[in-house]
Amino acid sequence: MIEGIIPSIACNLDADMLSASLPLFEAGVVGGLEWSFDALHARNYQVPDWFHELLLAYSDAERLVGHGVFFSLFSGRFSEAQQAWLKRLSALTKVYQFDHITEHFGFMTGQDFHKGAPLSVPYTPSTLAIGRDRISRIADAAQCPVGLENLAFAYDLEEVKIQGRFLDELLTPVNGFIILDLHNLYCQLHNFNLDIATLLALYPLDKVREIHISGGSWESHPQAPFMKVRRDTHDDAVPAAVFELLRMALAQCPNLKFVVLEQLGIALSSPAQRVQFQQDFNTMKTIIEQYNRQQQWPRDIAAFRADQIQLAPAALSDEALFAQQQIISHILETASDHKDVIDKMQHTSLAGSDWHIENWHPAMVDTAIHIAQKWK
Repeated sequence: MIEGIIPSIACNLDADMLSASLPLFEAGVVGGLEWSFDALHARNYQVPDWFHELLLAYSDAERLVGHGVFFSLFSGRFSEAQQAWLKRLSALTKVYQFDHITEHFGFMTGQDFHKGAPLSVPYTPSTLAIGRDRISRIADAAQCPVGLENLAFAYDLEEVKIQGRFLDELLTPVNGFIILDLHNLYCQLHNFNLDIATLLALYPLDKVREIHISGGSWESHPQAPFMKVRRDTHDDAVPAAVFELLRMALAQCPNLKFVVLEQLGIALSSPAQRVQFQQDFNTMKTIIEQYNRQQQWPRDIAAFRADQIQLAPAALSDEALFAQQQIISHILETASDHKDVIDKMQHTSLAGSDWHIENWHPAMVDTAIHIAQKWK
């Protein structure tokens, strides 16, 4: 049962993030906590006692959610690092009671498992099967509801149109859910000149259990629809347009439970930035409270069912897909611009493939270069 949408923040072991969040914790207004549990594992850090107590407090209140970053759901080859990730998650569920666990749609660029950013994959029977295999393994390790976050990045408009249906089919076997990241939608609205009603209609909104809001940045590009590309960089305040998207989405997501404010610590180093973060949280909280007062509570939300998980004895793999992902990663990490990328890819197995590189928008290819080379 849910008694109202829960205003939450994404809070990790980052000094600037913690400094910005502390006044909110002290005021007792943070209803839920989202923790990127695999970030510590990636850097071999341990959870200090005081942070462990904070996590336990939200765990005991059934207000703790786990957000994965580094699993790389669609990697064509199942790696030892992914198996270790699942083992670590299983161990954490013995310590903390997560309301649910989430990961990102996409695969990680780069040779290093823990250095990269998720990029999209083609919608094919093979990628669907691999995604279902991986999300089932996450559900088996987590033993709680599991979900995937919609991706901000897309190479072309067709990918934007397909992602909601792709997510729906991925999640059905485990009765999973969607994190609807509204800033990610805001990026797509701008980058592909769409309207919000059209974009929202492409998603199974009854599957949305969590919403993310955040800020980002602009990048000039002469071939972008508006001469700029919107990037989901989490390094600025929440735009007013994203708060408007929140007001719209609340009314269309009947199984929503958490709304989470995200921002990177690197964007919270000054007192003014921290105050703005707190103001953004309070704006989000006010919108949620106004919505909650207008609704009938409690609501029933689908519970986790372990008997729905069906795991194959061995993880699925697609060596051809894996090889193509390696090619894409290498080219993006070494190319000079979008022309260089497409020229090089035309001489590989990507030409005329399900990746449809011939349709990729130049501005988005340059964005993919920046993403890959930032994390290289």
